[in-house]
Amino acid sequence: MFDKILIANRGEIACRVIKTARKMGIKTVAIYSDADKQALHVQMADEAVHIGPPPANQSYIVIDKVMEAIRKTGAQAVHPGYGFLSENSKFAEALAAEGVAFVGPPVNSIESMGDKITSKKIAQEAGVSTVPGYMGLIADADEAVKISNEIGYPVMIKASAGGGGKGMRIAWNDEEAREGFQSSKNEAANSFGDDRIFIEKFVTQPRHIEIQVLCDTHGNGIYLGERECSIQRRNQKVVEEAPSPFLDEDTRKAMGEQAVALAKAVGYASAGTVEFIVDGDKNFYFLEMNTRLQVEHPVTELITGVDLVEQMIRVAAGAELPLRQEDVKLTGWAIENRLYAEDPYRGFLPSIGRLTRYRPPQETAAGPMLENGKWQGNAPAGETAVRNDTGVYEGGEISMYYDPMIAKLCTWAPTREEAIDAMRIALDSFEVEGIGHNLPFLSAVMDHPKFISGDMTTAFIAEEYPEGFEGVELHSDDLRKIAAACAAMHRVAEIRRTRVSGRMDNHERKVGTDWVVSLQGQSFDVVIDADREGATVNFQGGGSYRVTSDWTPGDQLATVKVNGETLVLKTGKATQGFRIRSRGADLAVKVRTPRQAELAALMPEKVAPDTSKLLLCPMPGLIVKVDVEVGQEVQEGQNLCTVEAMKMENILRAERKGVVSKINAAPGDSLAVDDVIMEFE
Repeated sequence: MFDKILIANRGEIACRVIKTARKMGIKTVAIYSDADKQALHVQMADEAVHIGPPPANQSYIVIDKVMEAIRKTGAQAVHPGYGFLSENSKFAEALAAEGVAFVGPPVNSIESMGDKITSKKIAQEAGVSTVPGYMGLIADADEAVKISNEIGYPVMIKASAGGGGKGMRIAWNDEEAREGFQSSKNEAANSFGDDRIFIEKFVTQPRHIEIQVLCDTHGNGIYLGERECSIQRRNQKVVEEAPSPFLDEDTRKAMGEQAVALAKAVGYASAGTVEFIVDGDKNFYFLEMNTRLQVEHPVTELITGVDLVEQMIRVAAGAELPLRQEDVKLTGWAIENRLYAEDPYRGFLPSIGRLTRYRPPQETAAGPMLENGKWQGNAPAGETAVRNDTGVYEGGEISMYYDPMIAKLCTWAPTREEAIDAMRIALDSFEVEGIGHNLPFLSAVMDHPKFISGDMTTAFIAEEYPEGFEGVELHSDDLRKIAAACAAMHRVAEIRRTRVSGRMDNHERKVGTDWVVSLQGQSFDVVIDADREGATVNFQGGGSYRVTSDWTPGDQLATVKVNGETLVLKTGKATQGFRIRSRGADLAVKVRTPRQAELAALMPEKVAPDTSKLLLCPMPGLIVKVDVEVGQEVQEGQNLCTVEAMKMENILRAERKGVVSKINAAPGDSLAVDDVIMEFE
C-alpha cells in the first residue's frame, strides 16, 4: 500500500479523498493556487505545495506544475478527483513515466472511454444502443449548424473532454447552434484544455440514470446499483438519489451488466460511471462513460456501504476487489443535494464573497457498512444519516475562478419518504450567510409533488420553473404554524428586552398577550396564553397551536415544536419581528401590537429605482466580449455582451429595443454585481 498520495484537485473532493486516505493511514499532499492558500483542503492535508495563479489553466491543469509537486514531496500515487486532470490521458502517461501510480483507470481506458467521441464509437461497435449524433470533429460554427440540421433540432452541443455541465449547450435553431458551438468551445478550452466539440440529438423527455462500476486489474468487475440524476439545471446535476425511483430490478440488472461489459471491453480498472438516458418505457441508451469518481458518488456509498475512494486506492495498489456481484446489497435510500454559491432569485447566477456564517447540520452515521470486504450490518430500522461533503469553512472566501459548488448534503434512511423528510430538516438546519446560495430552491424541490412522486425528467427545472425561481409560497396551514411559532418567539424576546431595560420585575408582567402577525401578504390576530412549558397561540376566528422550544433571543436557528410537529426556522432579527427561512420560503414576519399594526397599514410603500435603461452586471465576473457600440440601435433579444464567471460564459441580451448611449466596460474588465455595463437612451 502507498505511504503518501497527492490529490491533484481542490475543494470538497480533495477533502473527501483526504478523509479516506487518513482512515487508511496514508499521508496526503495538497496542491493549491494563490486563491486557495487558506482553503480547507490545504489545512487538512499533511503537506501542501503552491502551484500557481488562480486560473485553473495556469495552475491545477498544468501537468508540469503538478509533476513538480509530486517530485518535491515524493508522493507515490495521485488521486485526481473529478474535473481538472482526472480524465487527461497525457497526465496519466506522465505519471507512468515517473513511476507514480494513477488512482484511476489505465491510459488506454481513459483515451477510449474518457473521450466522449471515442467512447460513442466503441459503444456503437459493441452493439450498445446510443443516441443519434455526429461523432466526428467539427471544424467551425457553420459546420455545427449544418450537422445540427442533419440530426434535427433540438441538439446537444458537448465538449468531447467535458464534464460537470461545462462546455454543454442545447440548441433549438441555427442561431443557438452557432452561439452554442462557440461558447462550448471556449468553456471546454478554459476548463479542460481541449476544445473539441461533438453534437447529438437531444432527447426531450429523458431520465438521466447512471450505473456505478468498480473493476480491478485482475479481471473482476461489478456494478453498485444506479443513481437517478434527472434534476438538472443547464445540464448540471443538482439533486441525485440512489436507487432510482423509476427502475425495476430487471432493468437495473440489464443496465448494470451492460455497463460492466463495456468497462471490461476497454480493460477498465478503478471506479467509473456509465451514463444512460432512459425513456418512459425503460428503454435505455448509452450516453458516455466517466472514467473517474463522480460528484454524486456519496449516495452510492450510503446505500452499499462501499467506500469508493478506498477501493480506487486499493485497486491502484494492485489489490483485488473484496466483493463480487452477488455480495452487493442496496440498503435503504440516499439523496444528495448540491449546495451552490449561486443566487436562485437572480437566475442562479454565481455568487462570490466571504462566508460570514457557515454551519452545516450535524453529520450522523447510519446505513450499511463494509470494512475490509466484510459486512458490518445495517442501521436499526427508523434511523437516518446526514453526510456533508464540503471544502469550505466559516470565514473562507468563495472565489470566482472555480466551480460554484461548495457542499454536497446527503441523507440516508430506510425508505425514500424518510430520506426526503430527513433532507428537509437538514436543509432547514443548514446556515449559510455572506453569499447567494440555492438552499431555498433545494427545499422547494424536496416539497415538489413531482419529485415526491418520483415522476421527473431532466426537463424538471425548465418545466416547473420556466420563469426562474421566485421563491416559495407556503400554504395557509404552514403559514399559521410559522406565525404561531414567531408569535411565541417574539413574546420571549420582548420579555428579555423589558428585563434588560429594567422595565419589568419578577412580579409585574409588562408584555402583552394580543399580537398581529403578518407574513406572505396575510395577517393573523392572535392571543398568547403562556406558561412555564411553552405557549398556546389562539387565532382569532378559530384554531390554536401549542408551541414549545428552547430557543433564546440571539439564536439564529430555532427548533420549534408546533402541535407536536418539528419546524426548523433560520431566524434573523428584524424590526418588529423576524426574517425567517423555512422549507424554501424566505419570509419577512412582522409581530406587532394591534395599534402598531393599525399604524403600519398607513405607511406608504417604498418604490424601487428605475433601472430599465441600464444593463447591470448580474454576477461577479469578467467581461469577455462586447457585441455593440455607442449609438447602435439594438433589438429585443440581441446579444449585448458576454460575461464569464466560475468557468461558465453567460450571454446578456437586450430586453427591449433601444439605442446604446454609453458603454462602461470593456473586454478584460472584472465587474461586481449590479455594476453598470452600458446605458441606453
